[in-house]
Amino acid sequence: MLKIIVVYFLGTGGNLPTKQRGLPSVVLKRKKEVFMFDCGEGTQLKFILGNIGLNKIMKIFISHLHGDHVFGLPGLLASFSFLGRTKTLSIYGPHGIIDFLNCVLENIKMEITYKLEIKEIREGLVYENKEYLIRAIPAEHIIESYSFIFEEKMRPGKFNVEKAINLGIPRGPLWKKLQLGSKVKTKDGKIISPEDVLGPPRKGLKIVYSGDTRPTEILAKNSLNADLIIHDSTFSHQHLEKAILTGHSTCVE
Repeated sequence: MLKIIVVYFLGTGGNLPTKQRGLPSVVLKRKKEVFMFDCGEGTQLKFILGNIGLNKIMKIFISHLHGDHVFGLPGLLASFSFLGRTKTLSIYGPHGIIDFLNCVLENIKMEITYKLEIKEIREGLVYENKEYLIRAIPAEHIIESYSFIFEEKMRPGKFNVEKAINLGIPRGPLWKKLQLGSKVKTKDGKIISPEDVLGPPRKGLKIVYSGDTRPTEILAKNSLNADLIIHDSTFSHQHLEKAILTGHSTCVE
């Protein structure tokens, strides 16, 4: 079965929410996991209306600590508690994200009903498991800011049904084990390796989230061979000077 990543643009505006656009927040939904990049004000409403999943394994990545990228976090965390979330929620962000959230949680006496992990990041690997990794690279903005690279690792090749049948492997659990990379034994004692029935390994998906930034060489380099690039384009090109001054990109750039 084809494994896909669903992308939700919960907000693509800047500074102030409008009738047409919410503030920055992009969600990737992969298998049973949810990845959120930035959390502008009002994100929790779009998240709930999108039926993305209130109790899934979830990681939130904050590019920088400007209000239009983080003011949605307190409301989102509170909404998850009110709606019965129980699974751990992990938040990754630049220096100051821990102080920001601790201050909010303590001063408004917000009760969180689930485990909350908050981690400050630097350039480099942010998270990795056997299926994917997420890296942070420096963005060119007016405060400490990061872009994020989401990359799936190489996946097993396509399962060759005809070869499996010819090798005497019955449909069922053995096929699944081979697809997952494990050797199997047939009823007559024959050992079948995954490479006997799988094609060449397949490239996983690569998604780049720039956050607020000027166009940079490091971002261009890390975006090579990406399947999707979600890039800042806050200004029309006639406002290039303002984009440069504020650390943003234009739609032409």
